[in-house]
Amino acid sequence: MNVTRCVVEFKDLPPMYITQDVPALSTALAHIPTAVYWTIRNVVVCAIKITNLTTMGHEFAISTTEAFELYTFAHDLDNIHKHLRKQLSTCYQHIDERREHESFQTLLNLFETIHIDNMKVLKALICARDDIHPLIDGSTRRTISLDALRRKNVLLFISGLEISQDELSILEQIYNESRPHATRLDSQYEVVWIPVVDRSIKWNESMQKQFENTQSTIPWYTVHHPSLIDKAVIRFIKEVWHFRNKPILVVLNPQGRVVCPNAIHMMWIWGSNAFPFTSLREDTLWREETWRLELLVNGIDPMILNWIKEGKYIFLYGGDDVEWVRKFTNSARAVAQAARIPLEMVYVGKSSKREQVRRVITTITVEKLSYYWQDLTMTWFFWTRLEGMLFSKIQLGKADDHDVVMQEIKKLLSYDKEGGWAVLSKGSDIVVNGHGTTILPTLVEYDTWKEHISEKGFDASFRDHHDKLHGIAHPCCRFEFPITAGRIPETMSCPECQRGMERLKHR
Repeated sequence: MNVTRCVVEFKDLPPMYITQDVPALSTALAHIPTAVYWTIRNVVVCAIKITNLTTMGHEFAISTTEAFELYTFAHDLDNIHKHLRKQLSTCYQHIDERREHESFQTLLNLFETIHIDNMKVLKALICARDDIHPLIDGSTRRTISLDALRRKNVLLFISGLEISQDELSILEQIYNESRPHATRLDSQYEVVWIPVVDRSIKWNESMQKQFENTQSTIPWYTVHHPSLIDKAVIRFIKEVWHFRNKPILVVLNPQGRVVCPNAIHMMWIWGSNAFPFTSLREDTLWREETWRLELLVNGIDPMILNWIKEGKYIFLYGGDDVEWVRKFTNSARAVAQAARIPLEMVYVGKSSKREQVRRVITTITVEKLSYYWQDLTMTWFFWTRLEGMLFSKIQLGKADDHDVVMQEIKKLLSYDKEGGWAVLSKGSDIVVNGHGTTILPTLVEYDTWKEHISEKGFDASFRDHHDKLHGIAHPCCRFEFPITAGRIPETMSCPECQRGMERLKHR
């Protein structure tokens, strides 16, 4: 019976997805006549034995030879069944791949087509069935249909099952701040969490629990279950939208057209001011931007913004070397006192090595070296915004623009990988952005350049001496892109020497 079922299954395979030139099917078809022969032969032999048994009753006995023959027949038929089942499994896999490819092509075509609303696109991405309510409303925890998103701007928040609380809290804050901007019907928008999971891994209780925990913390719409996201959609998200496990925010307009492949960077940088979160808005904001301290700290700490308004000198500095931090802060304070300038210092840590940052903060606290952020979420946000600036430019295809803002941001990100660094500003105006190997010597050598202050002023004197040291050291930059970053540029120029940088891959 098993062999017969297998043969019937081969007969029922959909011809639009599999043809006889597929090796698994052609191999199976070549073996089916043999399978049919041995199946019929076994049926006949068994029928004879059963007839003899029912006719002769207890007098009937099977010889050893006959018993062995029956065993051999059964064994051979079992092997045939296993072989056919293996080929059938391969055929089903081929069919699934063809269907997935077809669905993927449909998605590609769908996003190249003009629509009157966003429903076709959303159904293709989330759930095509009308009898299912595929969304959960984060505020009410009720299931709702996709109609709630009809003709609205939809922000697809795409991530794995685990999302950092830092990201969620800041996104929620920006989301709430942006809502009042959406007053007209055509500017209303909703956020939908799309959880992407590896479909090759069997869904288990641990994954379900993780999904439910994350879902319970999200205030906007979420997909009811990750299984609603088709394999082809996951492929589309990864290949077309460059999702690599790091959260992205794809913006669809009311007609379902992608108006920004990832708005998360501009959200980090400009917050609600980036509304309506389109690539056009992102480009406009960059055109209006200048190299100023507010760009680095806006939306993080009002204290620093107050210092800026007061026109104070401000040192933003970072690194994880306690001794360098101690020397830098003491030297900076000594220079400020000697030059009689109002100076504030803020320690902003590093983009990584959180434990080392904690140790530095402990030293800063005990020795009262400078101001720092007690909440490490602020440190995380500072570096996330900086990295977002680079990725925003990469997304716009302008990572190698030779504007001052981009060059200085790239320097800062590079300095973070190589010890201490500092940015000196007077109010909003940035005086120097330098690595620890040039900033600290500039402070230590104050007596060398202080005589120029009366003529040039403190800012120019500090900058000139720093640039002189920088010209001697002339350090080049390096960047590290995690594999989860998504869009990684093929080429980049060094912001220090303007030469092309060498690309190295590390596993």
